[in-house]
Amino acid sequence: MTESKAHKTIKVSAAGQSGKTEVRLRSGRVLDAATKVRAIEVERGGNAGNLRKAAERLKESGKPQRVLIVPQRDLDKAAKVMREAGVPGTIKNLSGTKHTYVGVKSRIPAYKPLRGYPQAMSPIS
Repeated sequence: MTESKAHKTIKVSAAGQSGKTEVRLRSGRVLDAATKVRAIEVERGGNAGNLRKAAERLKESGKPQRVLIVPQRDLDKAAKVMREAGVPGTIKNLSGTKHTYVGVKSRIPAYKPLRGYPQAMSPIS
């Protein structure tokens, strides 16, 4: 399916002057746009499956900054999908006026005091 003119416009403007569009990844997948430090994926449909695939492409890119651009009505859905996929990054609406950052859950468990020790006597303070 060919991409729409609107999709191409968003992709080109997100890449900027120094970025490239249609960047091939090692697996053969294609990322919408990329710069030296940023991977950009534009997903205009609100389908959760397609959002998940876009998140996986961002993860595979290995870039430190990952940006998923979606319609405003899908910001919450995209944040949920990126969180589930374990992909940290920014989610923006198509015009760029709203954005949300999704971080990764910490792998270090929260500190729990040892049983039988009062808070003040816990070994880690």
